[in-house]
Amino acid sequence: MRSDAVKKGSAQAPHRSLFHALGFTQEEMDRPLVGIVSSYNEIVPGHMNIDKIVEAVKMGVAMAGGTPVVFPAIAVCDGIAMGHVGMKYSLVTRDLIADSTECMALAHQFDALVMVPNCDKNVPGLLMAAARINIPTVFVSGGPMLAGHVMGQKRSLSSMFEAVGARAAGKITDEELTEFECKVCPTCGSCSGMYTANSMNCLTEALGMGLAGNGTIPAVYSERIALAKHAGMAVMELYRKNICPRDIITKESILNALTVDMALGCSTNSMLHIPAIAHEIGYDFDITMANEISERTPNLCHLAPAGPTYMEDLNEAGGVHAVMKQLADAGLLNTDCMTVTGRTLGENISGCVNRNPEVIRPMDNPYSKTGGLAVLTGNIAPDGSVVKRSAVAESMLKHEGPARVFDCEEDAIAAIKGGRIVPGDVVVIRYEGPKGGPGMREMLNPTSAIAGMGLGESVALITDGRFSGASRGASIGHVSPEAAVGGPIALIEEGDIISIDIPNVTINVRLSDEELESRRAKWQPREPRVKTGYLARYEKLVTSGDKGAVLRSDF
Repeated sequence: MRSDAVKKGSAQAPHRSLFHALGFTQEEMDRPLVGIVSSYNEIVPGHMNIDKIVEAVKMGVAMAGGTPVVFPAIAVCDGIAMGHVGMKYSLVTRDLIADSTECMALAHQFDALVMVPNCDKNVPGLLMAAARINIPTVFVSGGPMLAGHVMGQKRSLSSMFEAVGARAAGKITDEELTEFECKVCPTCGSCSGMYTANSMNCLTEALGMGLAGNGTIPAVYSERIALAKHAGMAVMELYRKNICPRDIITKESILNALTVDMALGCSTNSMLHIPAIAHEIGYDFDITMANEISERTPNLCHLAPAGPTYMEDLNEAGGVHAVMKQLADAGLLNTDCMTVTGRTLGENISGCVNRNPEVIRPMDNPYSKTGGLAVLTGNIAPDGSVVKRSAVAESMLKHEGPARVFDCEEDAIAAIKGGRIVPGDVVVIRYEGPKGGPGMREMLNPTSAIAGMGLGESVALITDGRFSGASRGASIGHVSPEAAVGGPIALIEEGDIISIDIPNVTINVRLSDEELESRRAKWQPREPRVKTGYLARYEKLVTSGDKGAVLRSDF
């Protein structure tokens, strides 16, 4: 056992004395030590139930012959952090989570780990840590929230943000806004649409690192507790077989995850997190590969914000495993990939069925023949940009209009809510990338304001920042290189004509190369917005969005 380094031999007597201080029995010290990474806190709705999940995991580990030991991981609620300085601290926690988990796991020489995340940066941060630490590991999330019910319809957090825009436009009353406020988020859990948290929890299944149902069983279902017990049991089986994350997270399973991403219509943030996870196994992931996979992968699901269905509906329809079964039957997945069950992906999905073809479309009747995401390139984004194609209205798949240029999110929101943005415009929000922000803020407030004011099918938005999974419309993010390093987005001027062609995966400003070069010669880098603390260190180390905004280690 790895943990023998802190438990066995006379030289380890001081270590054992500290285990005695913890109340450990000899029987517990004789068993494998299983670290349980708990993301529980009392500020994130998706994490308030994780204490119950952790207790169930502990029971499963103990029943299967291990000694469970809990330690924490931080988590930010993106919804609460949205629209102010707090959003600068969201993406940056992903790397803090990975680093701190690595420190805890290796400092205490755990034999195996169970990761219990739920929300946006927790899941990828812990997947990065799992690949880096590479000891037997299983994931079990806190589970998704149930959909809310407002005015006779199912609703979710994206409805809430759009209701704010509708109120600003005078389309709903204060009383109706309050009804949304009180009813859209009715339970604990990760917000109920195919937003980033649920996208990453579903993709954890596709990677092979979570058991069936990890991404879709609602947080309030007792079935989630049973799943957690099985996760605790499963990690002990992985320990006995010495199956580790890098046996499971491979180039092939990452491509499987991207394929499932396309079918589900996941958040654009997956195009930050998949490259970051790939980086941990030494796989240099090229985001433009998404277009090749999209071309052959139909979009089978339209969960909120793209459509009227929610995570509970996907769960009842058979969940991620039912989606994977359809993709595998069409030859789109590598079914030989190992998973945390100790069996291959193909073995896991062999008996799965689609129980609701309205929620999971069959392969011969998809929402679209191409996948949910697209990577656009052109003279605005030579290194790529990302759009959730499945959440774009048909009329906006091709769009051309004048640039309305803003150097921060706040200025753009003021213009949108002030009625200064009109149909046909292309809102450009720059200096919000990984370095420029710093922290690559999500732009849910401006996209929701655009949608809520009835401009979602006539106004596009491009940014070197990123979007919440709750954003919809022609919202194109991760523009790389970003403005802060002199990317072409920094050279756009008010009124320049921008051409967006999602079917042909291009994004361009109608300027000659000579004009762009003339503007580049005049461009000057800006002083960093933050000069102290973690964000200042992050700004110095972070790479571009197309590289997953991972931190540099090549010194």
